[in-house]
Amino acid sequence: MSNTIIKIENISKQYRLGQVGTGTISHDLNRWWYRIRGKEDPYLKIGDTNDRTTKSNSGYVWALKNISFDVKQGEVLGIIGKNGAGKSTLLKLLSRVTAPTLGSIKAKGRIASLLEVGTGFHPELTGRENVFMNGSILGMTKAEIKRKFDEIVAFAGVEKYIDTPVKRYSSGMTVRLGFAVAAHLEPEIMVVDEVLAVGDAEFQKKAIGKMQDVSHSEGRTILFVSHNMDAVKKMCTRAVLLKDGSVQSDGSVDSILDIYMNENKGNCNVIANEIVNNDMCILSASVYGEKGESTDLLMIGEDWYAQIDIDVQHEIKDTVFAVGISTSLDVPIITTWSPPQNLKPGKYAIRFSCNGMHFQKGSYKAVIGISKGKESLYYNDIDIQFEVALVQKEINENLIRVDGTTGILVNQLQTEIITL
Repeated sequence: MSNTIIKIENISKQYRLGQVGTGTISHDLNRWWYRIRGKEDPYLKIGDTNDRTTKSNSGYVWALKNISFDVKQGEVLGIIGKNGAGKSTLLKLLSRVTAPTLGSIKAKGRIASLLEVGTGFHPELTGRENVFMNGSILGMTKAEIKRKFDEIVAFAGVEKYIDTPVKRYSSGMTVRLGFAVAAHLEPEIMVVDEVLAVGDAEFQKKAIGKMQDVSHSEGRTILFVSHNMDAVKKMCTRAVLLKDGSVQSDGSVDSILDIYMNENKGNCNVIANEIVNNDMCILSASVYGEKGESTDLLMIGEDWYAQIDIDVQHEIKDTVFAVGISTSLDVPIITTWSPPQNLKPGKYAIRFSCNGMHFQKGSYKAVIGISKGKESLYYNDIDIQFEVALVQKEINENLIRVDGTTGILVNQLQTEIITL
């Protein structure tokens, strides 16, 4: 395996759909009968692809199918894909929570896993007791855990509650302590699922920094699953894209993110004829350039605006229309909304003007939302995507940075209601 620390060879994982997840007695007897006759398990010949949008015909599904790749020591591997692609199942196999149906996984060293909030924690034990228990599970001696204990607690920021049963912790506190244990008790391999999303922004930043440190300076290997593409891009040295339980692409982070983002782009730059409810529908919604035409390409320095055209069939009251702009990696740039609107039947355009605020070169998308009070009536963050290209043009001082370092700008766009 040379410097390969994880070797995954043709692993597949099959599940039975329905309430009985592992099969029935009749299925087990059938498998036994085939096995003693030296024949292949008949249920391995059936099973649907892991596509959650289609109905199963066989009652079995391959959550993973013929997955193979190696991970080098010190590598930070990002595993990305849509919900249901098989990411969490793969991490459970790597963490030995469950076994593969077919194939093998070879790993060198201790594996520390953080797959769900409270992974490995006993709710009745205190934070202190859980640290020692988890450390023992990872193969650490009591002396080693004592040496690291103060550092773990300080990183987690739960000093006040360390002698309180974990069942009284919030989900964020549980994740903090769980990650601190996994990161500080020196496992050779760390497996981290989307669980970090439960923590606040400050802790997520600290956790990502810690993972970068243990990888670069200490040579530990990290497998990281996240839907935060910006975090994947900043932290990972390589990425694997899963689709329907199989490896679709494996390569550099930038190339894999490009494939993933291109696949998830909308079919056009316009939302058209979307029914919101019985009171109204969206005739169209789009981003417009300075010529007043719907576009999926803006130039740096070009004025722009977002517009939602609606058809109100019955009078609406206290309805708020919102537009957000984010990068293609889901880094929010602008969030803005109209005052609550009372509109009689008719056709209207809700226009959000940019007010001299311009973009840098890059890929962006618009998020459209309609709400009434606390109720969300409509939300779309897929169908409006656009690019900003570089040209020679005077740049306004309010240039929006692609990386979002200026922060989220709230209510920076002027709202105008136009009767069509």
